[in-house]
Amino acid sequence: MSHFFAYLAKMRFVTRWGLMRNTHVENLQEHSLQVAMLAHALGAIRNREFGGTVNPERAAVLALFHDAGEVITGDLVAPIKHFSPKIKRAYGEIEDVAKRRLHRMLPARLRRIYEPLLFAAKDDRAEWELVKAADKLSAYLKCLEELRVGNDDFAKAATVLERDVRAIELPEVAYFLETFTSSFSRTLDELN
Repeated sequence: MSHFFAYLAKMRFVTRWGLMRNTHVENLQEHSLQVAMLAHALGAIRNREFGGTVNPERAAVLALFHDAGEVITGDLVAPIKHFSPKIKRAYGEIEDVAKRRLHRMLPARLRRIYEPLLFAAKDDRAEWELVKAADKLSAYLKCLEELRVGNDDFAKAATVLERDVRAIELPEVAYFLETFTSSFSRTLDELN
């Protein structure tokens, strides 16, 4: 018997932005889906607009599992996670232990399939780069949505994340920001 997928189903109970007042509480499952969609989009943009050769579908699948270990650890808020290099290193080790525990839950014959989905593999370096960018972009978009409905608790995070996202040296991220981001600050009526 394997508990792997039962654990992953718990992603919907892991809330994000724990120190912030949210108008919409975001869970890990929602976040992972958005990161998957964004990673796929970044890959498609890289290939179509900038002559890249990444696999957008692979990036999307990697993104689905990028925070899987948090079903064991929970979501540690960024100000704590990045408080010091020592804490960041220690949390990285905790995340690794959690992912290894999940990985061991799989039947032995499936472990090789899921290993590169849980742990960055050399073959997927370009796709993981997209996942990392999409993860940061997802956080920024959450801030824009919260600000749109008047939640100023996200103002400082939005400023910091916008700076961080704009500093990502990938042309597909700049393209996404220019083409798609302003829509996240609009109401449904304005989108129609």
